[in-house]
Amino acid sequence: MTDAPKISSLSAALPFWLSLGFLPLVAIGAGYGGWTVFLLPAYGWILTSLLDAFLGLNERNPDPLTHESELFWYRLITILWFPIEAALIFGLIWWVTHTGHLETWEKIVLFFGVGVISGAVGIVYAHELVHQKNRLERWLGDLLMALVLYSHFRTEHLLVHHRYVGTPRDAVTARYNEGFHRYFFRVLTDCPRSAWKAERQMLARAGRPAWHRTNPFWRYAALQAAAIGLAFWIGGWAGTGFFVFQAFIAVWQLELTNYIEHYGLTRKHLGEGKYDHVQPRHSWNAAHTASNWLLINLQRHSDHHYKPDRRFPLLQTYGKEDAPQLPLGYPAMTTLAMIPPLWRRRMNPRVRAWRRQFYPEIADWGPYNRGETPMPRGS
Repeated sequence: MTDAPKISSLSAALPFWLSLGFLPLVAIGAGYGGWTVFLLPAYGWILTSLLDAFLGLNERNPDPLTHESELFWYRLITILWFPIEAALIFGLIWWVTHTGHLETWEKIVLFFGVGVISGAVGIVYAHELVHQKNRLERWLGDLLMALVLYSHFRTEHLLVHHRYVGTPRDAVTARYNEGFHRYFFRVLTDCPRSAWKAERQMLARAGRPAWHRTNPFWRYAALQAAAIGLAFWIGGWAGTGFFVFQAFIAVWQLELTNYIEHYGLTRKHLGEGKYDHVQPRHSWNAAHTASNWLLINLQRHSDHHYKPDRRFPLLQTYGKEDAPQLPLGYPAMTTLAMIPPLWRRRMNPRVRAWRRQFYPEIADWGPYNRGETPMPRGS
């Protein structure tokens, strides 16, 4: 790959540290209140989308064989993020419960913005970390997910989503014509159950009961209880409420992202419960520059599912010949997803075009091929 961009230097990695831009905005909002508390969501959604429009697409691919030793500056931000996020959340809980200059609505908007950070940054970084073999990184991923009370994500993502994406067994694959709000409440109940089932089956294969001490759900529960306990110790019931609120916003951000990543895309049913192999075509791809910086290349999602062990700096982007393309980056697309009629108008024709392009031989997109599970129009 002689034309592959050089990525080993600090200067090449710095754009992926865009998440640090949230930190001074937290300080400004907490110190001054008023309109400044809206700066956090504006940075994550509006500014990033404007930068996407200005910078356009980045369709250059790094050498996927780059040695891990050359990725230090990329890995560092994901490793440092847990103490940063923990200090931000619990420090802000102390601040708003021990000072009196912020009105209640300002505190709510401020913690909404914190939820945007812990969702759009913290969970995205946790997603990168739990995919790694390094014990420290996997633990940091668990700690980040405990800060948003969604620890089962690790099990569900690794053991269920990656294995069954694009099939009826994957709750996270959004069905064609399924509105986000229906999807959101569905996955809030389906995903914990599927994660528990996956761990129970693994333990059963080892001859162990579901409640065996090696079940990671014990760890998940302990870490989440510790996070809630710390919030209560610092800020009482009010602090606990703010902590739970930011966690809910973070999960909402996660599931908005999950919704758009695979909406309407299905793997071909081969009979007897088998499906074709996961390919780049089974995830929506987005090459938008700024949002890929903020989300550490999560929008190169086609390659992540195709090569899930590949670290984020080495993820490849694909053209429309190999993978379906989103018209906008994730921040803009998640906003659109909140308005189901507009989402359908923009995305349903793309799903139908995807079917014609990649599976022209399929005439019936019924339950087995998952494309068109019947749903009310207003779902």
